[in-house]
Amino acid sequence: MKSEIHPLYPPARISCACGNIIETRSTRGSFAVEICANCHPFLTGKYKLVDTAGRVERFRKKYEGQAAPGTKPADKKAAKAAPKAKA
Repeated sequence: MKSEIHPLYPPARISCACGNIIETRSTRGSFAVEICANCHPFLTGKYKLVDTAGRVERFRKKYEGQAAPGTKPADKKAAKAAPKAKA
């Protein structure tokens, strides 16, 4: 191998928001992450709703009472099916 072409690979600490600390080596150095293998819902099997600043509530409020795309409301079908009265 050629000398002096490889990057430095010092020890690093990766800190997760859950408190887990992983000791490894990295060219990047130490850094923090929001989610790791110990707290990720898919890997732990504990699914939880992570709602940041009420995003889920705003979404539900915005689309509350609206029909799904590609479907017709039942009221319009009933109105079309009923014969019109002649005056």
